Amino acid sequence: MSRIISNGATIHFDDLGPADGMPVVLIHGHPFNRSMWRPQTAALSAAGYRLIAPDLRGYGHSDTVAGTTPFPAFADDIAVLLDHLELDRAVVGGVSMGGQITMEFQRSHPRRVRALVLADTSPVAETDEGKTFRNRLADRLLAEGMDGYTGEVIDKMLAAYNVTAMPQVAAHVTEMMRTTDPAGAAAALRGRAERADYRATLAATTAPTLVVVGADDVYTPPEEAQGIQRLVPHATLTVVDHAGHLPNMEQPEAFNTALVRFLNSLAL
Repeated sequence: MSRIISNGATIHFDDLGPADGMPVVLIHGHPFNRSMWRPQTAALSAAGYRLIAPDLRGYGHSDTVAGTTPFPAFADDIAVLLDHLELDRAVVGGVSMGGQITMEFQRSHPRRVRALVLADTSPVAETDEGKTFRNRLADRLLAEGMDGYTGEVIDKMLAAYNVTAMPQVAAHVTEMMRTTDPAGAAAALRGRAERADYRATLAATTAPTLVVVGADDVYTPPEEAQGIQRLVPHATLTVVDHAGHLPNMEQPEAFNTALVRFLNSLAL
């Protein structure tokens, strides 16, 4: 684990695989941390790719900044990380909120993007109802902590049948959620409520794009992924069977196959 200082916050990250491999930055979702990408480490390294996985500010080992963390701040942290590693461009991807931060990175730092990976995410701006929900949830996490929320949503983060069928995966996801600093999670939720609408950004992108979704994702179902593909006609879409909102953890072999195939195509 390494660390940098970005805009006043210490950001911890993993930098794994061959140093001369094509860099792939993977951004975790809410309320997780960089350890969610462990199932991808060996596959990417074996295929010759360099995996860079940060803990977003407010999550994992990175500093918590109370208040509100706007999505451009998350994107700027990724740019600072690339600068630190002396990388001009990278494949940038993420799951759920991490996918939305990826889209923000494409919007605000397009020249740094070699390709996009968008997993189980949505480009649409928050509705008024959604903004109210995010802010109320932020208040609740600050008041109550993460345990109650974790118990309520674990069977939505994973497909409900995988919570019992994959106890080790469920335990990992539960641990990430429960150990997240409520202040960091709340700050991200408030920033997420005010995120931009990324549909125009996606429609204008020429970057190669991989869209992945769990077949049984209840948060961002396959219809959302199909909507992204309509916005980015050159995108490749992969639907992962027997998975919910976190296919990289629920079905890592299928996810890794799609990801490595996509990365290999970039070199052609």
